[in-house]
Amino acid sequence: MTSAYQQLEKTFNQIGLFSDINGMLFWDTASMMPAGASNNRAEQSALISRLQHEMLANPKTADAISTAEQATDLDAWQQRNVQLIRHQYNKASALDPSLVENLSRIKSKCELLWRNARAESDFSLIKPALGECLELTIEMGKAYANQMNCSVHEALIDDFDPGRKTDEIDNIFSQLEAFLPGFVKQVTEQQASRPAPLTIEGPFPVEKQKELGRRLMQTLGFDFERGRIDTSTHPFCGGSTNDVRITARYDENDFSSGLMAVLHETGHALYEQGKPEAWLHQPVGQAIGMTIHESQSLLTEMQACRSLEFITHMAPIAQEVFGRTGPEWSAENLYRHSTTVKPSFIRVDADELTYPLHVIMRYKLEKQLLTGDLLLDDLPEAWNSAMQNYLGIIPANDAEGCLQDIHWPVGLFGYFPAYTLGAMTAAQLFQSAKQATPDLGTHIQAGNFKPLLNWLRDNVHSQGSRYTPNELLTKATGSTIDVELYKRHLQERYAD
Repeated sequence: MTSAYQQLEKTFNQIGLFSDINGMLFWDTASMMPAGASNNRAEQSALISRLQHEMLANPKTADAISTAEQATDLDAWQQRNVQLIRHQYNKASALDPSLVENLSRIKSKCELLWRNARAESDFSLIKPALGECLELTIEMGKAYANQMNCSVHEALIDDFDPGRKTDEIDNIFSQLEAFLPGFVKQVTEQQASRPAPLTIEGPFPVEKQKELGRRLMQTLGFDFERGRIDTSTHPFCGGSTNDVRITARYDENDFSSGLMAVLHETGHALYEQGKPEAWLHQPVGQAIGMTIHESQSLLTEMQACRSLEFITHMAPIAQEVFGRTGPEWSAENLYRHSTTVKPSFIRVDADELTYPLHVIMRYKLEKQLLTGDLLLDDLPEAWNSAMQNYLGIIPANDAEGCLQDIHWPVGLFGYFPAYTLGAMTAAQLFQSAKQATPDLGTHIQAGNFKPLLNWLRDNVHSQGSRYTPNELLTKATGSTIDVELYKRHLQERYAD
């Protein structure tokens, strides 16, 4: 092994530690930090981001990469690591350090302003800062695009879904747009023709909801020795492999909303806890983008935990935790609630059928914001118009409209496509897992998630970034994203 390669590994161990620290700072900001500390936290995060960038974009790193690329004694993991380091270096070297620092600073400030704006349902409270965040993100995207010879949007998407082309996304989304509206109408009409599910009345104390969530997290395989769960304005998962942090939010009138958020984030956490320990902090040991990451959360939430088998397992536990009995708490009734299709305003609470329409809508609005075809001043109105077009409903205020998501305020432009691409990937992976373990449903109903988790560990989690997203999916299932397979899954679950 060349000394140049060893130096690269040493450098990226340090960069990885910086990433962990910044991740912890974000988690603290979102769930625990007092509001008065926001400016200090923004400066801390900005400094760490600049130091991390300077280490990565250092000419000595470039020299080490060039030397390592000529080495003949590297194994497949090491070769892939060098390839990923080269890609990261090329992107980082396209950016001015002051841009990295300023963007980090405004994202930290914007996150706190978003919390206040959402609480007040007032877009004007965040618009100036969001405008600055958007402007700096576009500047970064242009620098990436010039280096990668692609569009700004495609360059930003690469941060979250490496190698994914907008043409591929456009093609997949156009097929879904042709299928989903008609199918949603068919399913909602079918469901409306039947007696409604029995009402499950609250209140559901938050502490009891947390207890239920923790018990099911343990069932799924979450390691509380290497992670924890807290409460925040927006559910998320962050941290690092051996220090994974989940947050959730709860509604005392609807326990299912908070529970499904917990199960979703647990899917993310299981991926993080299952990454290859030998490659901790190296690019090859990280998750290969957010389409695969979201596939793990959506496989857990949508494929496994909205199945009748899982709800049959969950029903008596929920009855015990909340101290409730009656026919409304039967597995069949809970399952009907979990598979009820009804257009709604909030993406994270959306049913499985309408969820992709939320994502496609955001993808198109984001594209317009990045090209300047949509001005930030016009975003609330454009959002409401898109909601009416895609879902037939109009938000009553900004909180259930353009302020509901944290992504743009923290600079995550390019992230949204990963949700629906991840849902499609999840359906494909889950089908392959069932083929590998034909009685998988029986195991899930018994509360035994080890067969599913072991299959995911072998085929996804332990692979880190050894392969591209499409390569990983092909190795695990035999093909890249299959639109028809996803449509069949939806038809089997929702159509008579």
